[in-house]
Amino acid sequence: MGFRTVFIKDGEKLSLRLDNLSVRKNNEDYLIPLVDIETVILEGNQTVITSKILSAFSKYHIALVVCDDKYLPTGMYLGKGQYYRSAKRAMWQAKWKEIDKQLVWKEIVYQKILNQIQVLQNVDIELNSERSQILIDYLENIMIGDSTNREGHAAKVYFNSLFGNGFSRKDTSFVNFCLDYGYAIIRAQMARSVSALGLIPELGVFHKNEYNAYNLADDLMEPFRPIVDYLIVTNILKKSEKHLTYDIRLEIIDFLNHEIKINNKKFFIMQAIHDYVQSFIKAMENENYSQLLDIQVNNIQSR
Repeated sequence: MGFRTVFIKDGEKLSLRLDNLSVRKNNEDYLIPLVDIETVILEGNQTVITSKILSAFSKYHIALVVCDDKYLPTGMYLGKGQYYRSAKRAMWQAKWKEIDKQLVWKEIVYQKILNQIQVLQNVDIELNSERSQILIDYLENIMIGDSTNREGHAAKVYFNSLFGNGFSRKDTSFVNFCLDYGYAIIRAQMARSVSALGLIPELGVFHKNEYNAYNLADDLMEPFRPIVDYLIVTNILKKSEKHLTYDIRLEIIDFLNHEIKINNKKFFIMQAIHDYVQSFIKAMENENYSQLLDIQVNNIQSR
């Protein structure tokens, strides 16, 4: 498993040279060992990519994320069928029982709302306020399958507490550009791990959109969203720039290199994502949803 996120802006050509990614830019060639790479993020409209390097990305489970003219990730390339027992795992996944999906979704929503509460605590928003108590009540009253949509109600209270009453996730604001960029990076990492471990990303436990190729990744990334929120609120929004500049994009990508403490061990967030998917597989196999890794904002290590 790689450890590098490679960000390429306006490269001329990506190709394979032995077991290295070759990046040609400004008449210079840069070589990066494929074994070191976890994700490649690509910006620019003129880059040529060879089929050989795409094939190598598949072999090494490297996710390729492509951004649009507004620098937002809009597409992903992921290898398929590289897990050694992919057919067996896919058949097992297709037989998941509805009750098991509802039970694991309850645990995922619990982790997400708990992290939202911790974000509010860490940015000095008064937890004794009426809104925060509502969030705590939602946490304590999640039903199987989140049948009463505590997740959706909590999100409204949470974002209004964090960014003000007038905030909407549908706004074309600097805050939303940052959130969308961070979420897209997390989603790509999650989709990569889901595919690498032989799961079918289209088959989710809660998300079931027939037009969505990454329903399961969207399910499993939910507890990580507040981590993105926290890093953006505490780092990005304190800067004077109010545009998604090159430096800000790099800083958002770099949050994957922050450390998080899980079971008294330190992991990079990118590693924690992969381990979270593995814990999800174990939880579904054993029908024991407490086996999901405990991902908490409060366990992020300062840098």
